[in-house]
Amino acid sequence: MSTLGNIIWLVFGGFFAGLEYIFSGLVLCLTIIGIPFGLRSIKLGTAAFAPFGKNVVDAEHQGPLKLIFDVVWIVLFGWEIAVTHLVFAALLALTIVGIPFAKQHLKLIPLALFPFNMDLRRTSAGGEASAQGKGRA
Repeated sequence: MSTLGNIIWLVFGGFFAGLEYIFSGLVLCLTIIGIPFGLRSIKLGTAAFAPFGKNVVDAEHQGPLKLIFDVVWIVLFGWEIAVTHLVFAALLALTIVGIPFAKQHLKLIPLALFPFNMDLRRTSAGGEASAQGKGRA
């Protein structure tokens, strides 16, 4: 079911959301200071192409530097990407068929805001995220 969901996801906004992450990551990698942000953005872009069957979890190693990076990210880039997910979620929630896809966009908002302290991990058969941390569905 998650494979079919991911294919339909790409058609209903997931492709554009992933491209937004990757494009912003490539732009950020043009500067030395932006490389950590660019690499994280590209990683999130590839993860955003197929969110079904995955949960947002807290990162394994959190620290003050990651918190500083998250604050800089929110101010400069994260809020724009989060608004994109929110707009797509609102549009998709207008129809019954679009509700599962709207939920996926809403699931990606914390990841768009806190990319250094959150991660998207594949869900195991039991419904738990395969990494440490509490899953947020």
